[in-house]
Amino acid sequence: MRTLKASPEGLNKIKEARKEKGWAIDNQNWRREASKILEPKKNWEEAERFAVEIGTWKRFLKGEAIKVNTFKAFCQVLELNWEEVIHRIPTQPSCENSIAPSYQDWGEAPDVSKFYGRTEELKQLKKEIVDERCRLVAVLAQGGIGKTALSVKLAQEIQGDFKYVIWRSLRESPPLEKLLTDLIKFLSNQQEIELPDTVGEKIMRLIHYLRSSRCLVVLDNAELILQSGVHIGNYRAGYEGYGQLFKRVGELAHESCLILTSREQPKEIRRLAGETLPVRILELTGLQEEAKEILTARGIAGSEQEFRQLINHYHGNPLALEIVPATIKKIFKGNITNFLLTSKAVFGDIYALLTEQFERLSETEKSLMYWLAINRESVSYSQLQEDVVPRLSEENIIEALDSLSWRFLIQSTATGFTLQNVVMEYVSDRFVAQVIQEIQTSEFHLFKTHAIIKAQSKDYVRETQIRLILKPILEYLLKTATKRRIEQKFIQTICQLRTEESIPRIGYAGGNILNLLIQLQTDLSNYDFSHLTIWQVYLQGVQLRQVNFAYSDLDKSVFSQSLGSIFSVAFSPDQNLLATAGTDGQIRIWQVSDGKQIMAWQAHGDWIRSVMFSHDGKMIASGSNDRTIRIWDSQTGDCLKILRGHKDWVWSVNFVLGSHLLVSASSDHTAKVWSIDLGICVYTFNEPEEQVWSAAFSNNGYTLATGSAASVKLWNVWTQQCVKVFQDNATRVRSLSFSPDGKTLVGSSDDRSIKTWDVDSGKCLQTLQSATTTRLWSVKFSPNGQKLISGSADTIQMWNLEKGECLMTLQEPQHRARSISCSPDGRIIAVGSDDQLVRLWDTKTGEPLRTLQGYTNR
Repeated sequence: MRTLKASPEGLNKIKEARKEKGWAIDNQNWRREASKILEPKKNWEEAERFAVEIGTWKRFLKGEAIKVNTFKAFCQVLELNWEEVIHRIPTQPSCENSIAPSYQDWGEAPDVSKFYGRTEELKQLKKEIVDERCRLVAVLAQGGIGKTALSVKLAQEIQGDFKYVIWRSLRESPPLEKLLTDLIKFLSNQQEIELPDTVGEKIMRLIHYLRSSRCLVVLDNAELILQSGVHIGNYRAGYEGYGQLFKRVGELAHESCLILTSREQPKEIRRLAGETLPVRILELTGLQEEAKEILTARGIAGSEQEFRQLINHYHGNPLALEIVPATIKKIFKGNITNFLLTSKAVFGDIYALLTEQFERLSETEKSLMYWLAINRESVSYSQLQEDVVPRLSEENIIEALDSLSWRFLIQSTATGFTLQNVVMEYVSDRFVAQVIQEIQTSEFHLFKTHAIIKAQSKDYVRETQIRLILKPILEYLLKTATKRRIEQKFIQTICQLRTEESIPRIGYAGGNILNLLIQLQTDLSNYDFSHLTIWQVYLQGVQLRQVNFAYSDLDKSVFSQSLGSIFSVAFSPDQNLLATAGTDGQIRIWQVSDGKQIMAWQAHGDWIRSVMFSHDGKMIASGSNDRTIRIWDSQTGDCLKILRGHKDWVWSVNFVLGSHLLVSASSDHTAKVWSIDLGICVYTFNEPEEQVWSAAFSNNGYTLATGSAASVKLWNVWTQQCVKVFQDNATRVRSLSFSPDGKTLVGSSDDRSIKTWDVDSGKCLQTLQSATTTRLWSVKFSPNGQKLISGSADTIQMWNLEKGECLMTLQEPQHRARSISCSPDGRIIAVGSDDQLVRLWDTKTGEPLRTLQGYTNR
């Protein structure tokens, strides 16, 4: 199809002629008069539709190519000589590849007169197609991201480099033979009518024309010729020939370019594509700053922060940002913040778009999408493999994740995979709706294969699972039935599950029911959960009087542990384990990753005041009110040594870096240094008038600090002499800690102050006043020595040491925080308290990660 467009000089002539005519740009007279010229036999005076569309008129005014007859008609209406208006491509007779005025067929290409951003993407594509002569370019992205608009805009901007330009949509899934016929006829100027019989021969005829002239072919919506419900990249029955087409176009030499847009990647593209190869892939992402123009064009006003939050909420998806303004204006009176706070992100056309994409997934892909929504945060493929029921091989998991990534429905992170906010909301809502339906009909699938909460998740993640998944399920059920009816329904389901479950028993239905009953605040007394799989149930603090769990599989569930007040917590050097000890005389070892207790033993017959891992992680030391210090094998819990010599409570124990020495502090007015190998005290440091409440060893191996009621002293271990006395304290020094470089000492006291001293000069560097109203039990340096962490009865604080400023305050309940420990990488703080809780906190966000909970045993 022959086309013409105006030159820059011609556009000026058009502009002047339009002004002389006096009609507005949108005036229908332009199209009416042009229609009279194009089809003079029709009466156009009363017509509501014309022979030319408004979009064609606007393309003409912008200098874009339109059909020859229409171009001439518009020029005649403007009383211009069309030959003086057209853009002429200079010819170079000596060049084989000279391009004559182009032939164009834009098919159903949409109007892109309003186009936002994509400057860098257009630049990259032009370089690949025009300069590097790529044969096949795939523009891939999730739905609504702007692939179609980009393909049209790109084709318009590079049309001058091609003799033929044809744009086709595959939305109606045309059979390949029909498409090939269409392309060949166009590229042959309608000269080749008799075509070969086979698809392969037709493809080679197309290649012939791609070699003969510089042609640009754009195929939009290629995902619609691909098979849904299976692994990505395979073709629908009857459309397999498209794969042959893409393969030939990508592999064989020619002068042209085929551009594909798709939500999914055809398998041939992956095999052929490469950064230096003639087949390329552009993965299109959301808009950033340019997306603001979409919102303002639709009458949305707001602050820069509000615009940024709204754009980020939808990951810059242009279609979503075109849809939401109407709701923001109509329902929320134009207030972006109120929309973000109170409205669901997924509704209307956004929901329909995501449904269209989700329903194309295979069953395995759908299962993983549900698990990613349940997990809420980035999760590794190995964790997904652990979650999925029935179990899948690692290969199957990786294959499904790969497929989802090329459907652009999941995000890859440093720690695994997750979902965008909008996708996560959609999948969560779909999951909730499906589970509700299954409970009502007693036809269970997802209810068996997926957990509605994960008991071993971080605290804030589990709370989000309860709020967004478990509670909505329960709230809907309570709208349709009474609490008693729901409980009876679940009892019947338990019996049904017990009858159905086979060996081996797997699944989440039993655990889901128990979690729902707990949220329903059901009295569980005498409930029978025997012979069931009870996975991922959170039972901390739940009364389980006479509940029957006989022969049940309780894997992945979290129960209350028998904990007393927690006087000491300590991370292992590899930070995988946490040791806790307190009033019950037991040492407990927990996995930091999931909060699971993996070992416990009765270490002392009295309270344990201090517990500590050795620097190689192989031993644990404990100090107790029973006046002994005990050394334990951290792997087995076996007692290796009992160190006797203190005459009163042992308040603290610390291993000495780089040696088999241990330092302890006691109420008997002494600090002692012990040889672990020999099991004897090698040095004793006396404080005749004061109890020694705390002791710390510098990493230099010979400086010992002790804290008493009114002073802090530094001792030289080898000479056993006191070398410095810091008398800035008027109350008990409960905790001491050396900086990693040994140059600074910090102490916390009953007067709520934190003091730091220069070890060499003995000078008090600064005094920090805690926000607490009670004594400070503990203070520690962060592993990099730049921060301090302090703990009191009600407050955990993190301090910038250089500036002396509080960076973060973590509010503890009104029970004394007895001990704190910072993980070796500085990312987690463990806090042990009198309320029988051990809490893990994220030092970056201040979020509670996990709670190790029990009931009092005192």
